[in-house]
Amino acid sequence: MFTKKGPRVKGIAVHRPFTYGSIAKLIDPEKRPPNIPLEHTHQWTVWLRGIDNEDISYWLKKVTFKLHETYSQSLRTVEAPDPFEVTETGWGEFEVTMKLFFVTEAGEKPQSVYHSLKLHPYGPDAERQRENKEPVISQTYDEVIFNEPVEPFYEILTSGAAQPTRGKGSSKGSKQAAFKKGSERTAEIPYAETPDNPFSLETEAKELDRLGEANKNVELLLKEERGKLAEREKMLESLRRSEGAAIKAK
Repeated sequence: MFTKKGPRVKGIAVHRPFTYGSIAKLIDPEKRPPNIPLEHTHQWTVWLRGIDNEDISYWLKKVTFKLHETYSQSLRTVEAPDPFEVTETGWGEFEVTMKLFFVTEAGEKPQSVYHSLKLHPYGPDAERQRENKEPVISQTYDEVIFNEPVEPFYEILTSGAAQPTRGKGSSKGSKQAAFKKGSERTAEIPYAETPDNPFSLETEAKELDRLGEANKNVELLLKEERGKLAEREKMLESLRRSEGAAIKAK
């Protein structure tokens, strides 16, 4: 298949991971920035970046951030090489729409992700975070998948990129196989987490273990409830029989 950007690399999909989220902190009255509304209680930054701050500008050209309509210039555009982030102050939480525009060579339509800006801590540790006035961080891991990218863009992605996912219809001797190159940018999640990046293979393994234990607990609870239900049904059947016998006796 041909497009305006060139033929597509059939049978191949290339994924690129990224994270998006926000960090918010209370405004210190003694260090309050000038000229901000009195009702604004927090300063926050909403962002979209590569895993562990990896450069993603080779496939991502710009990002637009759609803020709440009460902000002047509620639609903010950030282009590479600047960091894809917006910093503001405010008092309320709202949903931010981030629209991803890919580099010209991609020939792909923009895609959007949605993030709920968090200003206040939640969960079991919320009280401690509140007392210590810790920044509130909320972030999400995601991936963009380029399915059968055009050849020029594929070369950009793999001039150093991770091995692509190979689909049906490809073979070692095919033209697509010739695109596999040596030193490639990594699209893999780091093995261990860092202070700035909680997404890692180690974290993923722990989460899978936690889910496995949770599934075991659910199975045990279900088994226990089934046993209780069976006992109730036996008791109900016994009552029905005894009631029937009493009626016949009359």
